Amino acid sequence: MARSLCAGAWLRKPYYLQARFSYMRMKYLFFSWLAVFIGSWIIYGQYSTYTELCRGQDCKKIIMYLGVWGNLQGVVKCQMEQAPHLDFGTELEPRKEVVLFEKPTRGTTVQKFKEMVYSLFKAKLGDQGNLSELVNLILSVADGNKDGRVSLPEAKSAWALLQLNEFLLMVILQDKEHTPKLMGFCGDLYMMERVEYTSLYGISLPWVVELFIPSGFRRSMDQLFTPSWPRKAKIAIGLLEFVEDVFHGPYGNFLMCDTSAKNLGYNAKYDLKMVDMRKIVPEMNLRELIKDRHCETDLDCVYGADCRTSCDQSKMRCTSEVIQPNLAKACGLLKDYLLRGAPGEIREELEKQLQSCVALTVTANQMEMEHSLILNNLKTLLWKKISHTNDS
Repeated sequence: MARSLCAGAWLRKPYYLQARFSYMRMKYLFFSWLAVFIGSWIIYGQYSTYTELCRGQDCKKIIMYLGVWGNLQGVVKCQMEQAPHLDFGTELEPRKEVVLFEKPTRGTTVQKFKEMVYSLFKAKLGDQGNLSELVNLILSVADGNKDGRVSLPEAKSAWALLQLNEFLLMVILQDKEHTPKLMGFCGDLYMMERVEYTSLYGISLPWVVELFIPSGFRRSMDQLFTPSWPRKAKIAIGLLEFVEDVFHGPYGNFLMCDTSAKNLGYNAKYDLKMVDMRKIVPEMNLRELIKDRHCETDLDCVYGADCRTSCDQSKMRCTSEVIQPNLAKACGLLKDYLLRGAPGEIREELEKQLQSCVALTVTANQMEMEHSLILNNLKTLLWKKISHTNDS
C-alpha cells in the first residue's frame, strides 16, 4: 500500500513541476511586460520634453552643418536665434518678429548704410570714440567677393548677421587666437572654423544618450576623459587669455553669460577655441535687456545661465550691474578641472588662487586691479609648470 502511494506521488510530480513552470513563466512574462511598459513611459516622458527641438524655426537654434570652404573644413551656422529686442523705455515690450533682409532697402547709399551700422553699434556697445573704425572693419568684411564695393545683397546679409552677438564678436576678435575664424557668409548663413574637440572635457555624447546618464556619473565620466594635466593647463591658459580679450577690449566689455564646458573646445595642439559664443553679449546690450525687469527675488534677474544682477526690493525691478565678472565664472569652471591631477608642488597654491578668483565680484574695491593681478598670477603659475614640457 505504501509502495502504491509512493508510486502515485511519483507519477503526479511531473504535472506539479509543469504547473510550477507555467506559473513562473507567466510571472516572468508579466514582470518583463511591466518593465517594458514603465521603460517606454519614461522614454516617452523624456522625449516629449524635447519635441520642440524639431519644430520649424526652433530647430534652427541648435542645428549646425559641417562644410568645406576651399580646402578647409568648417561649421556652417544659420540664424541661430533672433536678436533680443531692445527697448529703451521703462518697460519691456512684447518682442516683434524680425524680418530678415528688409534692410537696407534699394537706393540706400554706402554712407547711409554706414550710419545704420554706426547706430546699431552705439546701441549695442555704447558711445565709444572708435566705433567708426569698427564700421569700416564691417564694410571690409561685408565685401565678400573683394571687388572693392558692397553690393545690396552683401549689405542685406551683413545687416542680418550683425544682429547676432556671435557674428559680431567673431568680426571684432578675428585676429585673436582663441576665437574661431570667420571663413565666409551668405544670406543668414555663416561659416566658422571647425574645432576638433567640442567640449572642454573632450567627450561629446548624443543628446539621446545624455538623457539616461545621471548627472553625478556624467561628471565622473567627464573627468576620466580629460587630457593630461599639462594639456589641461594649456587649455586653461587659453580660456584666461580669452577672458582678457573680451574684458574691456577695443570696443567695450563683453559678458560671458554661459560659461559651460560645452561652449569651449580645443584643437589638436590643445589651444582653446570657443565653439559657441551666442551668450557672450556686450555689457551695454545686457544692461538694456535686464534693467527694469520685474522681479521678486534675485533669481528673476538672470540672463543666460551666468549673468546675474540683483533685485531691488524697494522697486521690484532688476538692477543693471552684473554681480560676477567673467574671470570669476571662468575660474569656477576651471577649479575641479585643474585641481584633479594637479602636481603636488603647486596644488595648494593653485587651489588658493582659484578660490580667490571665484570670490571676485564686480562691486569689490579696486576690482579691475584685482582682476588683472589674479589673472596674471594664474597664468604665470600654470605656464611655469608646463613651459618646459612637450605639451606647451
